[in-house]
Amino acid sequence: MVLLKIKFPFQKRVRLAQGLWLLSWVAMFSGAITFAMGVFLKTELHRRSEVMHSMDIHIVPNLLMAVGLASVGINICAGKVCQDSLDPTRFPRWKMFLPPFFCFSVFLTSLLLVAMILSFALQPSLEESLKIGLKNGIRFYKDTDTPGRCFQKETIDRLQIEFQCCGNTNYRDWFEVQWISSRYLDFTSKEVKDRVRSNVDGRYLLDGVPFSCCNPASPRPCIQYSLLDNSAHYNYEYQSEELNLYNRGCRQALVSYYMGLMNTIGPCVLFDFLLQMTILVSLRYLQTAMEGVIGQENVEIETEGYILEKGVKETLLETKEKMKKLLQFARVGDASAVTPDTEPEADKPATA
Repeated sequence: MVLLKIKFPFQKRVRLAQGLWLLSWVAMFSGAITFAMGVFLKTELHRRSEVMHSMDIHIVPNLLMAVGLASVGINICAGKVCQDSLDPTRFPRWKMFLPPFFCFSVFLTSLLLVAMILSFALQPSLEESLKIGLKNGIRFYKDTDTPGRCFQKETIDRLQIEFQCCGNTNYRDWFEVQWISSRYLDFTSKEVKDRVRSNVDGRYLLDGVPFSCCNPASPRPCIQYSLLDNSAHYNYEYQSEELNLYNRGCRQALVSYYMGLMNTIGPCVLFDFLLQMTILVSLRYLQTAMEGVIGQENVEIETEGYILEKGVKETLLETKEKMKKLLQFARVGDASAVTPDTEPEADKPATA
């Protein structure tokens, strides 16, 4: 049974070809925009790679770039098919090309949906990657003289200023690490000695944060040190007073930023997917309608267009059988290509 059959008079075929040609150009630009969005997302993720433990989330921009680029090529081909469909003498050359073209195009277009689903499904992975990456970034903040980590301080400071955040989860994360390099500590000072000795690991820990945690919107001058000591500052109570630091952790800030990007890109990708599928379905109708014209003297006759020549189940079974035959043919070809180099000992003729 033919699936979704529609009758196409000559004028209807012409209008379909012309409209589809115009739509394919719109889809080509849409594919270019999808590619550009993938490049932008890839760039933004790469900028923060130093505070990311894993790169699993990069599969989303990689898919967007690959499918966006392929979409441009697909729609250029679709536009050429539409042009040739207006001339029945030029259309037959596409007959063998279009079936694999449709399979390839549907597969690539489906990857747009996969990319959109992955952008939301990989949020826990992104959050865990940032959690570990930021934890290591804060731990290596002081290592400005260590090769490979000398720019870690600048990275963290710029990150906290740009995203108005402090620490991994909150500002208290800085209390658990020594973030001041030992080269800037006066070990002859009693205060420094007492702090180092009071810690099991011999680290210089203090209830303070880097300058980049300070909130410039606060009316009070920034308090960076002795944050948990009410007596160290005038008219100050850390339990009840809102500190003049950024309250939000950088992990939450980065996750919100990247998910905001993906929430913006998602509807654009969905539009591109629907547009591309519309073009492929319409192109299939145009192809099957034009096949009825091939070999006819009167090219203005009414023809029928359809999606599948048979039902879905019959088409799947037929495709399965074709794949089996191809595999069997490949195995037979491999077996015939193997020839013995020497004859068996028993078959060799005896010599005097």
